[in-house]
Amino acid sequence: MRVLVVEDEPYLADAIADGLRRETMAVDVVYDGEVALEAVLDARYDVVVLDRDLPGVHGDDVCARLAAEHPATRVLMLTAAGALDDRVTGFELGADDYLPKPFEFRELVARLRALERRTQPARPPVIEAHGVRLDPFRREVHRSDQPVQLSRKEFAVLQILMSDDGGVVSAESLLERAWDANADPFTNSIRVTVSTLRRRLGDPQLIQTVTGAGYRFGT
Repeated sequence: MRVLVVEDEPYLADAIADGLRRETMAVDVVYDGEVALEAVLDARYDVVVLDRDLPGVHGDDVCARLAAEHPATRVLMLTAAGALDDRVTGFELGADDYLPKPFEFRELVARLRALERRTQPARPPVIEAHGVRLDPFRREVHRSDQPVQLSRKEFAVLQILMSDDGGVVSAESLLERAWDANADPFTNSIRVTVSTLRRRLGDPQLIQTVTGAGYRFGT
């Protein structure tokens, strides 16, 4: 999942981003509303975590613009404005979810995972295919009932490949969905990550290279 955190308090924004990265999410951070709108034009985000009281363009205006111009991107408002009227206004502006501050980080992660499922065709939270079982909430992978230890990036790549139901995922799409905006588009990180992931999953190989197109999960 790729997430944009929009929060004008740098310490809080960076703390949220670090925590989400530990949950295998690719996260970018901006600190005002105007830059947030520019970022959404440059990259495809599954969810925007949005504060309301932002400099530049107010969070309410950012939310309304996202709802009108980028309806596939989900918006979770994360703000100190937690009164009932504030929450109702947030939903009326187009927010998909609303979490008042202070908040529990586990709840934020759970809400983001729930929003992620809404951006994709309906599927069970646990993904199973070809003897591999991937649980995004527990961040666990098993093959033939045996645990497979993966790095955060390997887990993210496997989740993307398995979620595409045997479809071919291009290297560009993997870079966009599993890496943040600082990733070098000419990096060999994808090739190295896929190679390591294949080794960890074992034989027979389940990640196929489709020449000139990308990667596919399946036999």
